[in-house]
Amino acid sequence: MEQEQQQITITNDFPSDDHEYLSGFGNTFESESIPGSLPRGQNSPLLCPYGLYAEQISGTSFTSPHKLNQRSWLYRIKPSVTHEPFQARFPRHDKLVSEFDKSNSYTTPTQLRWKPKPVDTVEESAPVDFVEGLYTVCGAGSSFLRHGFAIHMYTANKSMDDCAFCNADGDFLIVPQKGRLWITTECGKLQVSPGEIVVIPQGFRFAVHLPDGPSRGYVSEIFGTHFQLPDLGPIGANGLAAPRDFLVPKAWFEDASRPGYTVVQKYGGELFVAKQDFSPFNVVAWHGNYVPYKYDLNKFCPYNTVLFDHSDPSINTVLTAPTDKPGVALLDFVIFPPRWLVAEHTFRPPYYHRNCMSEFMGLIYGGYEAKADGFLPGGASLHSCMTPHGPDTKTYEATIESGHDAGPSKITNTLAFMFESCLIPRISLCALKSPLMDNDYYQCWTGLKSHFSGEGADSKGNGV
Repeated sequence: MEQEQQQITITNDFPSDDHEYLSGFGNTFESESIPGSLPRGQNSPLLCPYGLYAEQISGTSFTSPHKLNQRSWLYRIKPSVTHEPFQARFPRHDKLVSEFDKSNSYTTPTQLRWKPKPVDTVEESAPVDFVEGLYTVCGAGSSFLRHGFAIHMYTANKSMDDCAFCNADGDFLIVPQKGRLWITTECGKLQVSPGEIVVIPQGFRFAVHLPDGPSRGYVSEIFGTHFQLPDLGPIGANGLAAPRDFLVPKAWFEDASRPGYTVVQKYGGELFVAKQDFSPFNVVAWHGNYVPYKYDLNKFCPYNTVLFDHSDPSINTVLTAPTDKPGVALLDFVIFPPRWLVAEHTFRPPYYHRNCMSEFMGLIYGGYEAKADGFLPGGASLHSCMTPHGPDTKTYEATIESGHDAGPSKITNTLAFMFESCLIPRISLCALKSPLMDNDYYQCWTGLKSHFSGEGADSKGNGV
């Protein structure tokens, strides 16, 4: 059926603070930037409205159970297959790892901590975009075997112009720490500020622009699965991250000649490039449940103990990527937001701990309640499987000094987070030998002294 062509004006404006999004988590959405551009009644008609091409992107196998199946239909001006053959990108990006073994990474049970990487001192003569600024800190498993994860960090001072990035290995969960990100995706545009997160599912093409100049942040990548909301169990139907607070972009498209446009594809940890003469962001309409999304961490509804003892950090889980074993996560994303502390007769900071899970922590702003010194915004720490960790000496001594008279207090001006995994991470060579490594981290605990009084026991330590 022929349709009347409309004159469409395309602008490169990025989302403002009041930009409209679709809302919900796991919903089946639909969006069209031209009225009538979304086919009705079927996914792939012989002739799509306005002469568009129908293209499906699948995030799960076709035969996955309906409740787990993720896919979207994109209606675009030209299909994404229209490009030159992929070639290996040179020079190689030698700081990305997706296959973790002894040839490219190392293992250690020692507590590790890294200082923030400076971003304001980067010279203009050394432009680095989001892709070039990615570097792997640690991870486990294999993108080829579709099981595992990687944790990266990024520093960038240049927007992605005339190029887009596509990760064929897994989903990206991006946590900006300094500088906003304006992200263009095939589904539309997202503005992501520090204090928010964005998830770019496997296979979506996207470009990152930096409206505030130099930017820094964290990225977790999961292989073979997708993030979902955690089950709330006895908490009930409400609390933690509300589905309606997750935001999805509305359809936006670019229809212009772009000779020499580059698509950079991450595949098995290697980068490949292909040229095409049009923008990949030419999707006029789309529908489905496989989409990029963002979330404002300030909307997280925290829960905590109201009488005594300290809740496990799992109570602060925003998103989880589960394994086949009930209650065990390939990767959890956990935050430590502002909240009240009211427990009585209780050591309120996080307790000393050895964990069968491994914990990577980052700090978006403020300070962290268990580390009085040394853990800085933009920095990171790693406490691997069964490696002991907990409050530093200064935090412990200040807490017990306050005694039982400490009244309710509120933790303010802070936002820390944790990526927690059941897999034991291997540390990349660039992270292990980085000049940002805090080699004195262990000293934050060396001042812990014995407060043992010996009362109630004989000289051999036997109870009496």
